[in-house]
Amino acid sequence: MTAPNFDPRDLELQPVERASTIPAAWYTEPAFHEFEKRTVFARTWQYVGHSSQIPRIGDHITTMVARKPVLVVRAGDGYAHAFYNVCRHRGGPLALKDGHADMLQCRYHGWTYRLDGMLRGVPHFNRTELFDKKDYGLIPVRLEEWQGLLFVHLDPDAEPLQRFMAGIAERMAPMRFDDLAFARRVDYEARCNWKVYVDNYIEAYHVPHVHPELCSLYDFQAYRTETFDWYSLQVGPLSGADTPYGVTSGEALYFFLYPNFTLNILPGRLQTNVIVPLAPDRCRITFHYFYSDLEEAERRGIVNDDVAFSDAVQIEDIEVCERVQEGLESGVYDKGRFSPEMETAVHHFQSLLKRNFAGELGS
Repeated sequence: MTAPNFDPRDLELQPVERASTIPAAWYTEPAFHEFEKRTVFARTWQYVGHSSQIPRIGDHITTMVARKPVLVVRAGDGYAHAFYNVCRHRGGPLALKDGHADMLQCRYHGWTYRLDGMLRGVPHFNRTELFDKKDYGLIPVRLEEWQGLLFVHLDPDAEPLQRFMAGIAERMAPMRFDDLAFARRVDYEARCNWKVYVDNYIEAYHVPHVHPELCSLYDFQAYRTETFDWYSLQVGPLSGADTPYGVTSGEALYFFLYPNFTLNILPGRLQTNVIVPLAPDRCRITFHYFYSDLEEAERRGIVNDDVAFSDAVQIEDIEVCERVQEGLESGVYDKGRFSPEMETAVHHFQSLLKRNFAGELGS
């Protein structure tokens, strides 16, 4: 695969006070969309779900990573295992959606695999010569678990996940994610490049103008952003007003983990977002909601209120992101500048992307 045409100056790293934003072409040209699948998503840890979503042996989750189908299953040893969701016969799928199975059976021709990936049953293969089932097990994908969160990496030799999560557990203590219960999944599609959505998520500059109801929940004079090696953090002190989250005091912590995952944390509640590129001008955002006391959150209506409020915010975000995409495609905009007070996380994200690209290009 050839790389897009880069102006070397666009890969230069500058302090936020002097830096320009990445060019419009990076959001619009199909060559960048293809390049990112190989250089970004195939080379980073990708969130696939929480251990509470697969509590029983045989429970499984299906997902796509860099356009490669992946299956995560709770195997007989009690641990989660990841495999490519691709049968070794002719490429059929083992599972079409999240669910449960005692064995993994290809939906195309019926080849059957154990939960540990070993090939077990091969219909109508008695006359096939020089065939050994031991050679045709499912291809594993590297998986690591952090506080119940499950991540996969397509590179088996990738650096450990913990390196990229360093410091998060200490910052959100005493809250932990291990014992949270999965409540709900909500998917959105937006007619914008995935980076437009990320840029929007990691700054509060737009909040007073786009989300007036959200703005009332936080003390925006005390709102701040922090950046680290592989993630950024927005800290929103709650204003004391009634919230849909069942809490009125404390802090909201919004972690963004490069390149496309977020942890939205409030006392007793976690919301995760995964931003998945579908096309140069289209992405899907998958929300997962978790609670420390799901039964109580359901009884008090907190889950419904939380999801409804988030839905209203997402509609506002998606509308403005789609308008931004139109502006990027208009031909009248190329690059802009950053607010050092409000857009340090956007600058941080775009700098990581530049490093990613430069590493691939050998710059």
